[in-house]
Amino acid sequence: MKLKLLSLLLLTGICNFGNMTYAQESNYITSKYDFIPGDIVIFFDDFSSESVGDFPAQWLTNGSGEIVTSAKFPGKWFNMTKMGYYIPEVKENFTDNFTIEFDFVPMNNAGSETMFGLSSYLLTGSLTEPGGGGEPAEAGFQIYFDYDNCGWKNWSLQTESRNSGTVAYPFRSNEKYHIAIWIQKQRVRFYANENKVLDVPRAIPTGSKPNIFRFDLRDEVIPLISNFRIAAGLPDMRNRLLKDGKIISYGILFDVNSDKLKPESYSTLKEISDILKENPDIRIKISGHTDSDGDEVSNLDLSKRRAASVKNELTNKFGVDAARLETDGKGESEPLADNNSAVNKAKNRRVEFIKL
Repeated sequence: MKLKLLSLLLLTGICNFGNMTYAQESNYITSKYDFIPGDIVIFFDDFSSESVGDFPAQWLTNGSGEIVTSAKFPGKWFNMTKMGYYIPEVKENFTDNFTIEFDFVPMNNAGSETMFGLSSYLLTGSLTEPGGGGEPAEAGFQIYFDYDNCGWKNWSLQTESRNSGTVAYPFRSNEKYHIAIWIQKQRVRFYANENKVLDVPRAIPTGSKPNIFRFDLRDEVIPLISNFRIAAGLPDMRNRLLKDGKIISYGILFDVNSDKLKPESYSTLKEISDILKENPDIRIKISGHTDSDGDEVSNLDLSKRRAASVKNELTNKFGVDAARLETDGKGESEPLADNNSAVNKAKNRRVEFIKL
């Protein structure tokens, strides 16, 4: 059965799976990772303002869970602990093009070495009536983990259409993954760390528009998630730099309280370098920005070091002439939003590229 499904996918071209490579030594990135996040943050939750033991305030469920800490994985984590659905209560429109990212640690109490019994959904429906069952809401796209495989299916009550597929990709228990989902109208791409696991051109059913993201899990499954972000919009960095004179980027990521770049930054850095190579007369200033958490002096220093780290990567990895790049750090001094919520703080943590 698995062989027949894989053969069908190869023939129809509905699902693609490719291994990406990554190596980072002395902050030097090599990757084929092509994910670029949306440019307007509409939801963010790192659970930093939640108390350990509480259920997070921005989430809906018919199951159970709590905020926990882990000796192995720093920060606060949302531990889903009972069978049911878990939905971030997003107030804003997802738009036609948006991205979803989160850190994820597969865990279960059945002794399995790989993940099973966990699904994520993109649904067209109502938050007040999220529904249940294997095909909730009016239409949807499901990604599910089944031991050594990652599968998908979609459906629409309006058109009564259904499609599905699967690829070999195990999620190992007690290992940390960065998950990224990129939605461009009907197309959905799904990444785990630097691997593109799924690429489904017609994932979102015709005539539907997702407005709900949802986890579903079985009783034996107790995953951890953190740093959950939804960002709307289709980034057009070339147009913004050349016409507007500035790019505000959320695709440059660093380790916590560090200037060390994360590998997920590769695609954004490559896009910036391509723009500069195509426009050799342009010079830019790289400006780092933080939220207001922590000491003001430390934030200023961190933002300057992060801007310098971006310059070094563009110069050393992508061959951009260092004379074309200036750096600066503003720390917390130029917020885009009040630092009064997790989503606003996420808007303020950014790197700007300004045409000189």
